[in-house]
Amino acid sequence: MNNLATLPVLGLLGPLWQWLIEPLQAGFMVKAIWVSAFVGVVCAVLSCYITLKGWSLMGDAVSHAVVPGVVVAYALGLPFAVGAFTFGFGATVMIGYVKSQTRLKEDAVIGVIFTGFFAFGLVLATKIPSNVDLFHILFGNVLGISQSDIIQTFIAGGATLAIILFRRKDLLLFCFDPNHAKAIGLNTQLMYYTLLSVLALTIVTALQTAGIVLVVAMLVTPGATAYLLTDRFDHMLVISVATSVISCVLGTYLSYHLDVSTGGSIVVLMTILFAIAMFCAPKYGVISQKLRRRIPLGQ
Repeated sequence: MNNLATLPVLGLLGPLWQWLIEPLQAGFMVKAIWVSAFVGVVCAVLSCYITLKGWSLMGDAVSHAVVPGVVVAYALGLPFAVGAFTFGFGATVMIGYVKSQTRLKEDAVIGVIFTGFFAFGLVLATKIPSNVDLFHILFGNVLGISQSDIIQTFIAGGATLAIILFRRKDLLLFCFDPNHAKAIGLNTQLMYYTLLSVLALTIVTALQTAGIVLVVAMLVTPGATAYLLTDRFDHMLVISVATSVISCVLGTYLSYHLDVSTGGSIVVLMTILFAIAMFCAPKYGVISQKLRRRIPLGQ
């Protein structure tokens, strides 16, 4: 009887195993899975700091500002990472300058600068002869990533992780309480530009995987999901990385089997995990908060 009971389970394992190993028989898929997982780790780590700092809009600005840099870099035969980082970081410096010289609030300045850079990139992409595919800039193309792009991705991502690891305590204090950081003698201006540099590097890292349009979700969603599930930053990092890597790997698998956008699949899975956390988080979830309101204090 026990053997008969296990037959349906064994019957399911065969198709599942085939589903798992089929993409691994293609070299481009193995590359895509590894690159996506690495990008997921980098984005998830920075996502925790971005969430605490409230810089999701800044991430959107930098991601759009790198478009002209990518076009110019490809047109000149330079690594795309060089042009993307230069224009991305330059846009953040310009945002800071305009904000300091005018009475505009930061959100208005960000809206003006990043749309201006993005529009400039679209103009360049249509006028400068190059092998740049605008669709791949906007939505990523990790399945067709070249060896040189993989190297650039790992260099940019490695630099991001190294900077965050080296200045993790200072960055955490700056994101959590910049006034206290300044009071104890921390150079908050340096931390500001360090975080902007890391943000630009992370966007360069994720450019091939998610593209300009979707990279913001990879920068914000993992940290936002983890923030709903824990009050401790070390636990937040672990949860953020776990949800991001799971989404990146499984999203890459789904894009192969369903023949859909890889970046889109990754972000959809991240959003689903966020929705689950939003409703089911034990302390800050919508369901748990409604239950607590219904139960009188002291019972």
